[in-house]
Amino acid sequence: MNGVWYEPGTSPIHRIPAGVKLGGLFVLAALVFVVRSPEGLGVICAAVAAGYAVAWVPARRWLPLVRSLVLLVAFVFAIQGWLLGPAAALVVCLRLVAAIAAAHLFTVTTRVDDLVAAVETGLGPLRRFGARPERLGLLVGLTLQAVAALTKIAEEVREAATARDARYSLTAFVAPLLIRTLRHSDELAEALAARGEPDDA
Repeated sequence: MNGVWYEPGTSPIHRIPAGVKLGGLFVLAALVFVVRSPEGLGVICAAVAAGYAVAWVPARRWLPLVRSLVLLVAFVFAIQGWLLGPAAALVVCLRLVAAIAAAHLFTVTTRVDDLVAAVETGLGPLRRFGARPERLGLLVGLTLQAVAALTKIAEEVREAATARDARYSLTAFVAPLLIRTLRHSDELAEALAARGEPDDA
C-alpha cells in the first residue's frame, strides 16, 4: 500500500523515518502560521524548494504542483488583495505555497506503509486507554490512498474529456468522475471485507 504519489529514491530525505518527517511537517505547518512577514515565509518556501532538490524529485512530479499552485495563488491573491490589501494577500499566498508544497514533498518521499507503521507505533501507549492504533494507522493509510486515487481518477477523466473536445463541459467531467469514484468505493469496501475488517471500520 504505497500509493501513486510515492516516488522511490535513496536521498537523505527519503531515508528520514516516516514518524520524524510527519513531526517535522506538523512543526513546519505551525511555523508557517506563526510567521507573519513575507521575508520569513519566503525563507520557508525556499527551504521547501531546497528539499525537493535534495530529494531529487523529478520534474514530472513537481511541475503539475507548480501549475496548480500558480492558478490557486492567482485566485487567492486577487480575492485577498481586494479584501485585505496586497501585503496581507502576499502573506496568505506564501503560507499556502509553503504548506502545500511541504505536504506534497512529504507524500512523494514517504511510503504509506511506513507512515501507517509510524502512526501505530507512536500511538501504541494509548492502548491502555482503549485506543486502537492499528485502526488509526489503517485510517491514515486509507485516507492517503483515497486522495491519491481520486486525484488520479480526476486527471484521467479530464484527459478523456479533453480528447473528446469536451474539456469545459461540466457534465463530461462530473458524471464519469462520480461513477468511477463510486466504483472505487465499492472496490475498497470489498478489499476491507476480504481483509476481515468489520462494517464499522
